[in-house]
Amino acid sequence: MSLLEGILLALNQIRAQKLKSFFAVLGVIIGTMFLITVVSVVEGMNRYMEEDFAGAIYGLNTITLSREPEISFSSDPDVYREYRRRPRITFQDADAIRAGLTVPALVAVESYSGGNMVSELGIEIENVWLTGASADLLRIRDMDIEQGRGFTAPEDRAGVPVIVLGAETASTLFGSLDPIGRSVKVRGATFRVIGVMKKQGSLFGMSMDNRALAPARSPMGRLVNPQGIVDRVLVKPFETDDMAQAQIDIEAIMRVRHKLRGAEDNDFAIETAAESMSFWENIRKILMIAFPGLVSIALVVGGIVIMNIMLVSVTERTREIGIRKALGARRRDIHVQVLVESATLSLLGALLGIAVGVVLAQIVQALSPLPAAIAPVWMGVSVMMGVSVGVIAGLYPAARAARLDPVVALRAE
Repeated sequence: MSLLEGILLALNQIRAQKLKSFFAVLGVIIGTMFLITVVSVVEGMNRYMEEDFAGAIYGLNTITLSREPEISFSSDPDVYREYRRRPRITFQDADAIRAGLTVPALVAVESYSGGNMVSELGIEIENVWLTGASADLLRIRDMDIEQGRGFTAPEDRAGVPVIVLGAETASTLFGSLDPIGRSVKVRGATFRVIGVMKKQGSLFGMSMDNRALAPARSPMGRLVNPQGIVDRVLVKPFETDDMAQAQIDIEAIMRVRHKLRGAEDNDFAIETAAESMSFWENIRKILMIAFPGLVSIALVVGGIVIMNIMLVSVTERTREIGIRKALGARRRDIHVQVLVESATLSLLGALLGIAVGVVLAQIVQALSPLPAAIAPVWMGVSVMMGVSVGVIAGLYPAARAARLDPVVALRAE
């Protein structure tokens, strides 16, 4: 019997016993559905963390100097108390780094806070991400200006009260009016709008367009931080290969400025996107190891169900098998027929599971900020796992059917 003939016989058997076939593959459907859904969300999260989260928090190929790590998972309150005792980062630190770097790089300061903003029209918007920064931050963060312009280094040094708005902020405050040249107030300080940034979308459901950027030495700097203090210094070498040397330079400069002895730990944090995302890589590795293990449990259960269903099927078709053997069918033919039927069952279960998993992943993406990336390689893995479960589950029923004595089988009722 050819493989195609075996598949057609299997499909006819499945069509004749739809309900029993469905329950036979339910475990495979659940297993592959779970695998595709979870892996799609994990892969989507991985892409999101690498491309969007890391870029928004740290900046690509950018070194961040701050008083404490941007992301910390420590549950020890003493750790956070130690962070709070550290000296604050200052404008002077940024100037020292700019002067002491041995590699060419952009250097910018950044301070941020949340707050409300009122336009000259009297319209107010809440929870604006207020940022006081150097002019070079726009280049470091790759922030494109859609209308107007960004502020310049001379404007930053002079503390000119100009401001660049995010797309959502500008739209809310001024509607269809051109915001360029108009004024806004932040905690009583007046700023002149000189630019509007291009839309940046959202990060974990939080809008990246409800923001405002002003020179760090303008009144904005004093509104978000004490005088002379910044939240962080960002350094972006012109060449990616200079990242390591720039980190060494920054650490050496800050240790000298903070008068740290050789054995003393740093009382500041130097981070890059690659280093700080290592926590996510560890989580991802654990998930990618754990979930296939959990899925295998569902597939084992599904395989046991398929084996039992196939044993019942062999028993019900004992007379049919006897007739086939009497007409010249070999043991191998019976063996292949049962195995193909079992593998076809589990393959259909895997395909149904993949379809449901893809739909669920899309639903998760639509109803939550979690992205989903459908990985074709995992679809292939699911198909292989489904077929493997079917073949393994069908081995014993196939062997039992192939060993039937044709004379005894023909007498079966």
